[in-house]
Amino acid sequence: MRVTIHNVSKRFGDTPVLREVSLAIEEHELFFLLGPSGCGKTTLLRMVAGFYEPEQGEVRFGDRVMNRVPPHRRNTGMVFQNYALWPHMTVWDNVAYGLEVRRLSREERNRRIEEALRIVRMEDYRDRKPNQLSGGQQQRVALARALVVQPDVLLLDEPLSNLDAQLRLEMREEIRRIHDQTRITTIYVTHDQEEALSLADRIAVMRAGRIEQVGDPRSLYRRPANRFVADFIGECNWLEGEVAVAGGAGCRVRVAGGELEAPATSGLDPGARVWVGFRPEAVVLDATDGGNVLRATVERATYLGRVEQYALRLADGPRIKALAFNPEQGRQPGEVVPVRIPAASLILLPKTNGDPGA
Repeated sequence: MRVTIHNVSKRFGDTPVLREVSLAIEEHELFFLLGPSGCGKTTLLRMVAGFYEPEQGEVRFGDRVMNRVPPHRRNTGMVFQNYALWPHMTVWDNVAYGLEVRRLSREERNRRIEEALRIVRMEDYRDRKPNQLSGGQQQRVALARALVVQPDVLLLDEPLSNLDAQLRLEMREEIRRIHDQTRITTIYVTHDQEEALSLADRIAVMRAGRIEQVGDPRSLYRRPANRFVADFIGECNWLEGEVAVAGGAGCRVRVAGGELEAPATSGLDPGARVWVGFRPEAVVLDATDGGNVLRATVERATYLGRVEQYALRLADGPRIKALAFNPEQGRQPGEVVPVRIPAASLILLPKTNGDPGA
């Protein structure tokens, strides 16, 4: 089922929560709404479910306008953050609850429940109560209850936020497996960047009720539309710069400590003030050739086993962060190291008065 959200706005009292939001979620997609608390992502999800009505705009499932269609007539399945399982019911009865209002034969109802439990691998726990299950098992039951109605659209509201780190990793894999198996159009709300990057087909990054950027995980991470997206989707170093040469396949930018070659960026002419961004993992330590080499002094080193984190200060003052993977020998504070930042890893954004540090 294709879900289209067109020019949707919503207020609670005098507070605008959604501001003219438009999105197209394709059939069979695992689509993420990602953003900080209060950005409107859960409100948008609940609007798709039918719990809220837009004050303007439309929500469509395929060609059908869903405005004013009540939740129980939308054929959606929703998994809430707190799972919302009935504590006095068995796993079987909790999953069956979603079918209560549907006039199905006993044989069909039992077939669907067994299939939903098989998909989430909970067949052997059918007679247990929720308090006899782990957090991850409870989450599987909540998924089964949403799947048993054979929804056109599956809605997940921060489903892993109550799990510990190891269980979150396991359930990520399970959700991806279940989606690949069922191919149900799925909209997933989270504020966890790694969750979104590891699972999503596409992501909409939200801020203050608006969509900042939509794209696949790799393009959002490597080519963010602005500093908010870059900083929210992952850690990023920023240097102030000025375009020295522009045109052709690339450009040169003056920054503290030297000049950097960067990919060509439309709309940036010589003299333009820019932000030059790059991820800590893009920094190559002890590089002496290949261009884009700056000198830096180690201020702090933090050893974490598989990776060592460095706080560096460039020759003319700015601080940056760098990562060394599988480090055999660390660098000490005060040590001067040449660092290279590959041109392909640079992000150039025009500097505006509203930017941090502007």
